[in-house]
Amino acid sequence: MRDVLYLDQFEQAEVLLKPQRVEVLRQLDAPRSCTEVGARLGQTPQWVYYHVQRLVDAGLVARVSERSVRGIKEGVYQASARSFRLSPKLVGPIGLRAKQDELSLGFVLDLMEEVLTDIAVLEQTSGTGVLPELPSLGVSGQIRVPPERRQDFLTELRDTLQDLFARYGGAQGDAFKLAVACYPQLPKEAP
Repeated sequence: MRDVLYLDQFEQAEVLLKPQRVEVLRQLDAPRSCTEVGARLGQTPQWVYYHVQRLVDAGLVARVSERSVRGIKEGVYQASARSFRLSPKLVGPIGLRAKQDELSLGFVLDLMEEVLTDIAVLEQTSGTGVLPELPSLGVSGQIRVPPERRQDFLTELRDTLQDLFARYGGAQGDAFKLAVACYPQLPKEAP
């Protein structure tokens, strides 16, 4: 089972448009037969088999083994990945997006889509089906900035990052991509 399966074909994404298929897919987090999934969902094995076959055809589920139950061969299936990511390119741009500057939420959204695509390509090229152990860093935190200092903070952050780019932007060594997103955090609702 892969860690992540990046879906960039419309036919794959279309299979997931039916909520009952998504529920069948969730049940296949471990190897199970259609009979076992049907019992968990309160459905017939035939109903489950129909949806499993659509998922198999799309490459989202694989037949991992077969067993004999009362003389009848029964397939055992498992999801192809622990999580699935849809490529933003499946829909593509609708209409013309206004030119985004580095201080816009649209720019942050474009950047996150780019990061998601890059990670999916790294996983696919590893050939193992598992996200490769590569030197990487993820940092997340919260910064509080008074409104009157907001522009100063953003300018200082940009200048600091540009200084790093200038110091480590030479032609020698391993290439790393740095993506930083800074956006307003919505207050979390109390439980």
